[in-house]
Amino acid sequence: MDTAESKKEEADYKRLHSFPLIRHTDMPEEMRVETMELCVTACEKFATNNESAAKMIKESMDKKFGSSWHVVIGEGFGFEITHEVKNLLYMFFGGSLAVCVWKCS
Repeated sequence: MDTAESKKEEADYKRLHSFPLIRHTDMPEEMRVETMELCVTACEKFATNNESAAKMIKESMDKKFGSSWHVVIGEGFGFEITHEVKNLLYMFFGGSLAVCVWKCS
């Protein structure tokens, strides 16, 4: 496979996986959309630093929807959490990057 064809396939893969994919949520529609957009913005802004992206998401969610929000960002993790009803979002972004946002006070 030549280099040009390889680069085209990589660009197609990135374009295919550059949209957010909701895996599970119980949030109301308006909160879900705002949270999803916030997660995408943070992950794009801090593409090489998941800790900073998580901090940005948590601080924004605390201000907008009250305190006690938690955020996990990464690849290849599992989780089992207790959360408040209608306050969970689990999504994928950029192919293999997962974001889990939940409220538990």
